Amino acid sequence: MTDRHRSPAADAVGQPSPLDSARKCFTLLVTGPQPLSVNGRDFPGLPNRLVPLDELRDRMLRRHCPRRTRDAVWAHLVRQSREHGATWTLACTGMALPALAGVAHWLTARFPGDVFDAHAEVLSGFLGALATVDVDRPRVLVRLRWAAFRAGVAALYEALDAPAPVGRDFRSAPPRPPWGHPDLVLARAVRLLVLTRTEADLIGATRLDETPLTDWADRHETSHEAAYKARWRAERRLVSFLREQAATTDPDDPVAACVTDELPPATLRPRPARRSPSVTDAGCESPARPDGKSARAVSKPGADSGLLRCGGPTPALPADASPEVPRCA
Repeated sequence: MTDRHRSPAADAVGQPSPLDSARKCFTLLVTGPQPLSVNGRDFPGLPNRLVPLDELRDRMLRRHCPRRTRDAVWAHLVRQSREHGATWTLACTGMALPALAGVAHWLTARFPGDVFDAHAEVLSGFLGALATVDVDRPRVLVRLRWAAFRAGVAALYEALDAPAPVGRDFRSAPPRPPWGHPDLVLARAVRLLVLTRTEADLIGATRLDETPLTDWADRHETSHEAAYKARWRAERRLVSFLREQAATTDPDDPVAACVTDELPPATLRPRPARRSPSVTDAGCESPARPDGKSARAVSKPGADSGLLRCGGPTPALPADASPEVPRCA
């Protein structure tokens, strides 16, 4: 593993973090005359030979690596971890270290407590997801990374909610804005009862993980229209929540102003059903009669009716004008 994948905590305190320990174990697995490998013949786009896991990881990090190859390899790795235990679990961790190191770096910059705790939570969230992630769905590594991120965010919230230390050893901590990483926003909305867990999962899966709305609806045994309406209502509440939170911040804060500008209009409403041009305007409708019939005739004889209805009565004809309207040719 290269230095760019090292945990930032190792250099900060001179002691390896949980992710650094996982890196060393992975290095041992791929070192020697018989490194831990996969058969490249079983996967599209890989060489027809045994491919060591460190080489496999480098190949999968390349931009031109097909997504189906990544998904097939990760499905195989997760199944091996579930069937054979420790060795392949360490192999999965080492293969995911570039993604986990990015999550750990993001949390370390914001974590007010011991960074080892944050890294341990990230690793714990990843290992827990190995036992439950659905390998038949695409983007296996993306969903494992989100599980690690959620675990780290939970630890971050717990540390931020802890009482302030008493004494001289104070440390600065970042503010708690209502915006930030999309998953962080959703987690905060669930905590404050703005969204339910199902609604947050619906938004996260269909907006962040690029899962088609129809697939989400089928997995949750609901209709496509019901899922669309549920997401629309949940996003409306989320937008209102973010606007309320941004309104309480410093008005000179450029981040708050930027977030407010990016939010959709608060007055957005569903598109109304199209009406026939011959239907009377809503402002001129009369209350319905008890017998169910219209209170007025379709052709209005009033002074404000007809083509000249512009907010005033129809102008009277001159005295010398003929009351007949000439027929069209």
